[in-house]
Amino acid sequence: MTVAFCTLGCKVNQYETNLMIKQFEDNNFEVINFEEKADVYVVNSCSVTNLSTRKTRQMLSRSRKLNNKAVVILVGCYAEEIRFSENNILNGNIFDIILGNEEKKDIIKYLNEFMDSGKPSKEAKLFKVADIDKVKRYVQPGNLEKGVNILRESVKIEDGCNNFCSYCIIPYTRGRVRSRSIEDILIEIKNLVKNGTKEIILVGIEIASYGKDLENDMSLIDVIEKANAIEGLERIRLRIYWT
Repeated sequence: MTVAFCTLGCKVNQYETNLMIKQFEDNNFEVINFEEKADVYVVNSCSVTNLSTRKTRQMLSRSRKLNNKAVVILVGCYAEEIRFSENNILNGNIFDIILGNEEKKDIIKYLNEFMDSGKPSKEAKLFKVADIDKVKRYVQPGNLEKGVNILRESVKIEDGCNNFCSYCIIPYTRGRVRSRSIEDILIEIKNLVKNGTKEIILVGIEIASYGKDLENDMSLIDVIEKANAIEGLERIRLRIYWT
């Protein structure tokens, strides 16, 4: 079977798409270009602005037009935004499966659940979006071992934001600050460097808050210092988002 991805928004979304690609490849899917006819389309969405929300819906409609019989999956921030209007959004036929930011980590499981239901996509809808506010721990299904861009790769170290700026929806779509263990971060960086990566970009929703939820007094500077000690890694960049 074939799968195609459309990724909108930030570097965190791109990193998470890379993780999903790995899951599909491990399950014998062929990843093809989004503009080709695929069996499964995955739209990793953004909703930080009205424009990004509109683009998300356009890409969902585009998926359906490319192959009306395909399984169309909406994942990410737009899914979180619309979780309170589930009944309204499920009335359309733009997509078959909708997964929140935590649920997209198990995308293969939910795709199999949908396929095993035996219902035509016109009749079946799978909606899995839990309350992201209740997620307290960073969990990631596996690590990237080989990057997509080879020489420069992003490494996610944190998710969520606690700032609640009056103009920003991110805390409601990404939840509270959750820091990835430094051991897990270093394992991934070492794997990437071993396979040719020379430069890493540390990404997250609010990376300056890294470690605030941990009990070992770790901070962003600790991640930088320990990553800098990895032999073969030539450059470290930080991706800071200004809203």
